[in-house]
Amino acid sequence: MSDASSSRPALDPEQFVTLPAPLHVEIVDETESTNALAAERARAGARDGLVVVAEHQTAGRGRLDRAWETQRGLGLTFSIVLRPDLPVAAWTWIPLLTGYALHAALADRIPEVMLKWPNDVLVGEHKISGILVERIETPQGPAAVIGVGLNVNQGVDDLPTETATSLRVELGETFDRSDLLVQFLGSFRALLPLLDQPDVLRAAYVDVCSTVGRTVDVHLPGGETVRGEVLDLDQHGALVLSTGEGTFTVHAGDVVHVRPAT
Repeated sequence: MSDASSSRPALDPEQFVTLPAPLHVEIVDETESTNALAAERARAGARDGLVVVAEHQTAGRGRLDRAWETQRGLGLTFSIVLRPDLPVAAWTWIPLLTGYALHAALADRIPEVMLKWPNDVLVGEHKISGILVERIETPQGPAAVIGVGLNVNQGVDDLPTETATSLRVELGETFDRSDLLVQFLGSFRALLPLLDQPDVLRAAYVDVCSTVGRTVDVHLPGGETVRGEVLDLDQHGALVLSTGEGTFTVHAGDVVHVRPAT
């Protein structure tokens, strides 16, 4: 392990006391999955704005059922319960809004940070954050559980893959994770009204999305792979590709940026 392991200040509940309503933070020492725990809280009646953040997540699940574990005290792993008053078709914008809010919270520190459709935040081609949004049914109606994992104080030896990075790796300093969470939540709350303005959100997202304009391979849920140039996002936030045989719309899939030939 890197020397980042020797300095892991705990999350500070005092920093979350003054968060504006409806945000309220619950800190847990360890959980298998903040998304699973937040979903449990939502089904038990947790109100809109609950944020469950874990010091150590042991068996989380990312997109496409990938493992998502975070070491104690190094990253930020949290889930938000959102009860949006939106038509079902508009729920597709929730992960994109979350990514955009995270970009806004990080851009002052790392100007080159960009979004990769639909759920990743990148620095160059290295992943610094991932997002997983799940829709669940509760007695009070449907809720979105928004899971976010942000690499903060990991050193190179702490990162899971060579294609991952962290704030510490990029900037050479250690960060207060509580302060970062407060900043993100402020950004998220301020930008939530954009869910009711999808045209505005689409334009804002496209402006900071490195997937648009790139040639990509999209691995579709059924096993097919489609290659094309990303032209834009449609009105639901789906990718619009030019494949050489026409346009192809991608609502869900694993996107791989194709590196330019050298």
